[in-house]
Amino acid sequence: MHKYELEIDGLKILDFQSENILSWLAELMKHREVADSKRYRMLSKKFIEKYGIETKEYDVIKGWRANASYFYIAKAFVRDEIDVEILEELLLLGDLGIQYCIKSELAYSQLYEVGEELSTVEFEAFNEKYNKRDITARRKMKELIDSDRNKVMNVFSTLM
Repeated sequence: MHKYELEIDGLKILDFQSENILSWLAELMKHREVADSKRYRMLSKKFIEKYGIETKEYDVIKGWRANASYFYIAKAFVRDEIDVEILEELLLLGDLGIQYCIKSELAYSQLYEVGEELSTVEFEAFNEKYNKRDITARRKMKELIDSDRNKVMNVFSTLM
């Protein structure tokens, strides 16, 4: 396992945690197909236009980790199964942390490996922990989606 540090002086960073949660979802939609329905194809373009943020000028993008668990949330949201008020809480349930996308040459030039922290991780142990965390996250997400806290009133299609 490699550990890196990023010197952020002089970098333009977009932090999706400080933006509207819908902006992060629009970014996710820009880069990944979360559903193949005609409804999704039609509405996602409008959603991206309304909530998307232009990211070309940024050196680094910081946001929630976009793994398979979160695509489960995105798919359910597009199907109008999730109220926007619980979206951010759903994203935190996976406890997967935050990821950084290093976009520019400048940012790459300021990224340094911390060599003394290089370590070996056993695949079996890591894979077991990953799968357990993913299963737990999906269970908690389903529980919250099925709970009374999910009013299903302020949903994807009503945000257009």
